[in-house]
Amino acid sequence: MIFRLPEMKDESVLRGAHDELKGEGSNFLLDGFSQDLAFEEYISRVQNSQAGVHLLENRVQSTFLLLEVAGEIVGRVSIRHELNDWLTTYGGHIGYAVRPGHRRKGYAKLLLAEGLRLCASLGISKALLTCNDSNLASAKVIESAGGILENKIQDSGTLLRRYWVATS
Repeated sequence: MIFRLPEMKDESVLRGAHDELKGEGSNFLLDGFSQDLAFEEYISRVQNSQAGVHLLENRVQSTFLLLEVAGEIVGRVSIRHELNDWLTTYGGHIGYAVRPGHRRKGYAKLLLAEGLRLCASLGISKALLTCNDSNLASAKVIESAGGILENKIQDSGTLLRRYWVATS
């Protein structure tokens, strides 16, 4: 099991993972990914985002890592190094996703643990995480990591849970 940055060799798998989650109303790939974006440009955006340079509008420096198990990409985690107004309200410090075929195997807990570890290394003592109120599996993962529910808010007709989690 390894956490790593996406590479050009991952293009077909990552596009497929993105389609899998898009069917559920979510995203696997971030940083302005779209199916018509050249994958080299996407990799460049991920690298720039981690370095904090040439960020897309309203974005903050962030790290995007894949979780690879036995040679297969099973999930991803994104860690925002700071929060802007939108992230403070809706997005949080950490976002993770597990591909549908790999759920219920503990990977979400591993992704969140890695996100919390990276937040701690950045000097973030408490990380904000959000999930849809209806996503009970994600709420359970966050709560198992010590997440404390601050409140629930509306986001374009969807009720979100907002949690704070100590990073150490």
